[in-house]
Amino acid sequence: MADVRTGPEGSDAILIDASTIPGWDRTADVIVAGFGMAGACAAIEASESGASVLIVEAAAGSGGTSAIATGHFYLGGGTPVQKACGFEDSPEDMAAYLMAASVDPEPERIALYAKSSVDHFAWLERQGIPFERSYFPSKAVAQPGTECLIWTGNEKVAPFRDVAHPAPRGHKVAVSDPETGGGRAMQVLTRRTEDLGVEALYGHRVTALVLEDGRVVGVRCLAAGQVTYLRAMGGVVLTTGGFGQNERLLSKHLPDLMSEHVVRIADANDLGQGIELGIAAGAATRHMDGAFISTYWYPPEKLINGIIVNSKGERFVPEDSYHARTAGQILAQPDRRAWLIVDSESFDWPLYGKSLGIDLVDGWEDVASMERDLGMPEGALQKTIADYSAAAAEGKDPLGKNPEWLRPFDDGPYAAFDLSFGSASYRAFTLGGLVVTLEGEVLREDGTTIEGLYAAGSCATNLAQEGLSYASGLCLGTASFFGRKTGASVACRAVTARSEN
Repeated sequence: MADVRTGPEGSDAILIDASTIPGWDRTADVIVAGFGMAGACAAIEASESGASVLIVEAAAGSGGTSAIATGHFYLGGGTPVQKACGFEDSPEDMAAYLMAASVDPEPERIALYAKSSVDHFAWLERQGIPFERSYFPSKAVAQPGTECLIWTGNEKVAPFRDVAHPAPRGHKVAVSDPETGGGRAMQVLTRRTEDLGVEALYGHRVTALVLEDGRVVGVRCLAAGQVTYLRAMGGVVLTTGGFGQNERLLSKHLPDLMSEHVVRIADANDLGQGIELGIAAGAATRHMDGAFISTYWYPPEKLINGIIVNSKGERFVPEDSYHARTAGQILAQPDRRAWLIVDSESFDWPLYGKSLGIDLVDGWEDVASMERDLGMPEGALQKTIADYSAAAAEGKDPLGKNPEWLRPFDDGPYAAFDLSFGSASYRAFTLGGLVVTLEGEVLREDGTTIEGLYAAGSCATNLAQEGLSYASGLCLGTASFFGRKTGASVACRAVTARSEN
């Protein structure tokens, strides 16, 4: 059996020619590799489009990393939840915000997602995913209960609030435990695939793509030591997740995620297998050095009244920023050192502080002593606090912090929490992957498509590219939406080919 091409050095992902295999064990119109959010939605849409679908999943059940997500879907443009809660939004404002926030915006992809957002919300509800018509007004990482709508990005933060009319777009699945929303959504979608008659082969790891005349026509799987060959008449859809558990890819692209101070949000099978298979087939990749990386220093929200400073005693980010944007700015500081400074009125204990190692450094009666003990230049922190307090008294801030979080620092004693990378723990997951069209076709670096190969979800590049521009819900939102589009696209090709034959 001759290998045609291998993946990245050290990878076991390969391509093999169809002429070298002993035969096909199973055949389906569409083969979906991976049963997380993108895979489930691709399978549902493909099945509803008239295609036969076979899902192959390395784990013993569905879910993947999607099942451990809090369950936010980033949706807007005037969803029923937004309207019920009294918020105006439009696809144009949603797209304008996403364009402004993205480091490498794709106008066509963003416009499509924003324009289709209301319809996509309706589709999710039709599958049975529950969403309340309710709003959670506080600034938090996730709602503590079943509340649906929440601000999950930088929509109200300078300079984005001046680019587009702000609106909350985080739609959380209605579950009482804030850590189980993604799991609830995956339960619903898994049941939907079963109702449609979609078969899932669990414990099957895709180890190779099979080619025929240069086109991807199937996969080789390994299950309990047995090799199986599965033929795809329309195409293979890679939805195998990110590469948060692939030490080799992390060391090359995201060495920060290998730090002992980083908790990787990744399923055990987030091994980058789909990405490596795509690379073996000649696919281009983008944003492989992009990651969500953050430390949750709020809630409680009163801590946002504090200020965040670097080792020079200077502020560098509006404190009302989304926590991943704040973390990204901390990582951009020369020594990656930062402290949250609070006075007696803004002091509280970070809710996730204990689990994330956000330590209280100490308390001080005066700023000069705090400045000295933190090793900052003499007078620097004193000037920062004096300037901030003077501006806050007038409802202004040089960094554009929203006036609702502004108040002078004039109530000692003072305290500092250590947010430094290497001291506090950070949570992270990968965001880069294979370059794809709006229909999910995998592209080479020259822009040509790799026939028969598709990708969606965390193994494909998408709207979420790095932490500075991230908003909670972008991963589940785009994985579900573009998973659907990809499934429909492959199904259409398979059904058309079947009718022509």
